[in-house]
Amino acid sequence: MNVEQFQEAVNAIADSKGVSHQAIINALHDALQIAYTRYLHGGNDARVEVNIDEKNGHVTIAQLKKVVDDVQDDYLEISKEDALADAEDKIDSIKEDLSFMKSRNNASKKEDMKYLISLIEKEKENIKVGEDYRVYCPFETLSKLTASSFRNVLTQKIAEAGHEVLYEIYKDHIGELVTGTVEAVSGSSVTVNIGKGTTELYKEDLIGDEDFKLGDIIKVYIEEVKQAKDDMGHGPKGPQIKATRSSEGFLKRLFEEEIHEIYDGTVVIKGIARRAGVRSKVAVASTNEDVDPIGACIGQGGTRIQKVVSQLGNSKYKEKIDIIPYSDYTPLYIAEAMRPANVLGVKIIDEKSLPHPTAAVVIDDDQYPVAIGKRGSNATLANKLTGWNIRVYKKSDAEAEGLEYTPFEEIEKTAEELKKAKSREEYAKRSAKELSNKANEPAIEAAPVVPEVNEDDVELEETPLVSASSPVKEQASAPAAEEKQAPAQEEVKVQETPLAKPTETTEVKTTKTLDELEKELSQSKDEKEDKKGAHKFGKSKRPHNISDNEVARVTPNEVPAGEAMPIYSDEELAEIEQEDNEIDQNDDDSIDYDDFDEYYDDNK
Repeated sequence: MNVEQFQEAVNAIADSKGVSHQAIINALHDALQIAYTRYLHGGNDARVEVNIDEKNGHVTIAQLKKVVDDVQDDYLEISKEDALADAEDKIDSIKEDLSFMKSRNNASKKEDMKYLISLIEKEKENIKVGEDYRVYCPFETLSKLTASSFRNVLTQKIAEAGHEVLYEIYKDHIGELVTGTVEAVSGSSVTVNIGKGTTELYKEDLIGDEDFKLGDIIKVYIEEVKQAKDDMGHGPKGPQIKATRSSEGFLKRLFEEEIHEIYDGTVVIKGIARRAGVRSKVAVASTNEDVDPIGACIGQGGTRIQKVVSQLGNSKYKEKIDIIPYSDYTPLYIAEAMRPANVLGVKIIDEKSLPHPTAAVVIDDDQYPVAIGKRGSNATLANKLTGWNIRVYKKSDAEAEGLEYTPFEEIEKTAEELKKAKSREEYAKRSAKELSNKANEPAIEAAPVVPEVNEDDVELEETPLVSASSPVKEQASAPAAEEKQAPAQEEVKVQETPLAKPTETTEVKTTKTLDELEKELSQSKDEKEDKKGAHKFGKSKRPHNISDNEVARVTPNEVPAGEAMPIYSDEELAEIEQEDNEIDQNDDDSIDYDDFDEYYDDNK
């Protein structure tokens, strides 16, 4: 066999059928196997082996028979002697044919025949009882297999390979919209090319009386993709890809494409009832309280719903779509499903009746035709949408029969109360779940955070001056204060010594020497003498809180030794006490406390 011609032929078939090269090889293998089994006329239980060597261009077919001592079924078994005789006869026959082939045009065939001789000689050397013997198909028989029976089987196998490809491509697209091109139009169907395959749209698959022309681009909804073979090994009956434009799924996918809130899940389609080309009812609900599901579907000025309707075929009468607000409260859902009719009230007749529970709605007499709809479409779709058998009563008939029903206003009120109760219940469940999750969380012990303390972040507390009558020990050189840690700073408390007599305290900056402190005391005395009679009542004699900027922040161990306060002599202490007494007397004489009695008058 000419290898190049064989490869070109296989590739050409693969491209025309839209299948792989290997799929054609597999189809050829199966076709040869089936065709040779039929040629043997002994039944399908024959074991036939087909070998296709693409690299060298050799194709061989052989029937496998078991070598036995006592042959019971010569169609499946062979004796050792018969196997040896068969091998010798085939080798002699092929060599004889080769001797008559002198034309150069038969070079490829000669090569095949020599290859077959080598296989038979190898089989002859390995004939053993209990093993298989290959009875090779002669070349003249192989050429006969290329007749009509082989071609029919090959065509069938290639078709099956195409079905397998289509199934693998479109099995994941079931329930989706695909765009195709109209290839053929007949009185009963429309053929649409959807890419790798085609599908047929029959009358029931179209929207109303829509019609198409060759080359029209349309959308179809894939309902089913049949496998290449069923459990019995038979191929699919009818089109392998079942598509339609009249189903509820087609309408649902259009809503998802045109309305963003439905696509992202903010608005959910709870149900669809459809009579293609006449009317459809779509029940929607919102997962977000701030989004109105009806408004999201209709759009401003009806722009969104018109985009959906415009894709529902080119029939003379456009399909009408009712957007229904879904409700968990059945009476309200039934009343809403009857739109565009206005329901006066609802009565639940039997919730357990079969095949569907039964309810009744009461309509104004003039609204009765609207409630029933064209050819009963409105009432029928309401039944289908809700799953209830809804009986429609005129108001006059309901009154005549004494039908008691719940007014629509009460139904709305009850539904709102149930909605609020459900919200509270869901909130309570979420809260309980959150508390439970927190309680089950393992406790994580946080490591204590020890802040870094700079020597500028340590504050020394105020130390009052001592009176002359109380001896004081040196405090600065050996501080006795207890060191405390705070989150942002360290404070050192200097132990206070008891005072013999209350004295005025003065701001102290711990970084000053004794000479500087005495100088400040002297200046304070002069300032108070100059301001006699000008003091205001209420001025506190206590030192104000020392700010961060007024205190030099150092740790106790870093206080310079030269700045420690020395011990006063008795003469110095007596002199300081005398000066303080004079200051106190001057301060008291300069203030008239009667001027401030009005601030303490209880009658005001």
